[in-house]
Amino acid sequence: MRVSHLTIAAATAAMMLSAPAVRADDDVIVVGMAGPITGQYATFGEQMKRGAEQAVADINAAGGVLGKKLKLELGDDACDPKQAVAVANDLHRKGVKFVAGHFCSGSSIPASAVYNEEDMLQISPASTNPKLTEQGFANVLRVCGRDDQQGQVAGAYLAKNYKGKNIAILHDKTAYGKGLADETQKSLNAAGIKEKLYEAYTAGEKDYSALVSKLKQLAIDVAYVGGYHTEAGLIARQMAEQGMSTKIVSGDALVTDEYWAITGPAGEGTMMTFGPDPRNKPTAKALVEKFRAAKIEPEGYTLYTYAAMQIYVEAVKKAKSTDLKKVVKELHSGTFKTVIGDIKFDKKGDITAGAYVWYRWNNGKYAEIN
Repeated sequence: MRVSHLTIAAATAAMMLSAPAVRADDDVIVVGMAGPITGQYATFGEQMKRGAEQAVADINAAGGVLGKKLKLELGDDACDPKQAVAVANDLHRKGVKFVAGHFCSGSSIPASAVYNEEDMLQISPASTNPKLTEQGFANVLRVCGRDDQQGQVAGAYLAKNYKGKNIAILHDKTAYGKGLADETQKSLNAAGIKEKLYEAYTAGEKDYSALVSKLKQLAIDVAYVGGYHTEAGLIARQMAEQGMSTKIVSGDALVTDEYWAITGPAGEGTMMTFGPDPRNKPTAKALVEKFRAAKIEPEGYTLYTYAAMQIYVEAVKKAKSTDLKKVVKELHSGTFKTVIGDIKFDKKGDITAGAYVWYRWNNGKYAEIN
């Protein structure tokens, strides 16, 4: 009997769907990077991808770990929660033991449930919403700070510098943006100051003129934006177009050159919180030079992702195993030397030294304020 190619293809597809998860080959350890490789936040996915790829290349060049080389699998979640779950399941099927990801908190949180269920390690380089590490998953950690820490810094700054002024707090309804805005509001209110406006906007739109007109009508002096650089940039530009001088203050998602590409001169003076610039640390000097020699600026979360890979490899070495329980035990008990400095985790999976500092946009460049 002749079997058609379509029949064979259908049978093969059915076998793939019913087959057990693929495990790593004997000579490799499969690791993953998950983030927004496509979509409006793809600039951050590119940062993470570059950090992961360079880390894997450097680790393999140094002999790998436990006599095995690392194999990197990439997952594109486009900062979409449903897609993030699909990515997490796909990485599991590919035999991934560790994932450096995700970027958006709204992706990391639902994906973490998959990683917890499937005994995979997750270390996020960028997701700052407190819920990620408040779930009680021992296998979920991050190498960045938290929104409640970031919000305390932002709220204190607004209370000190804009007392008696009209303050607006805006957010994009995402886990990251709303979480950051709410923590900033909490800190500001605790200092005895009430914002003039608390307002949500919809991410992904191009026209924020109605929101901007409202800010203008209320004579807002400073707008705290809990959200990403794309929308914050459009709001800044459209405020300038309406002749406003309102200052924008925001969080770590504005730490990308794309912000200025959107705003132009309208972004002048914008301020945001972020960890101390890892590019300036002695521990990162050689790596930064390597990136720049390749015409790559390792901004934002490039080095954070590299550090996450370093930490995993060192934990595996200390555990002398890729067994999750053994690796997690090492992660929660040791100190890890990375390109972004020494990292130690608390029992929740947060870093023990999660300091935030201020950055300001000036003439097309952002820099840490001393």
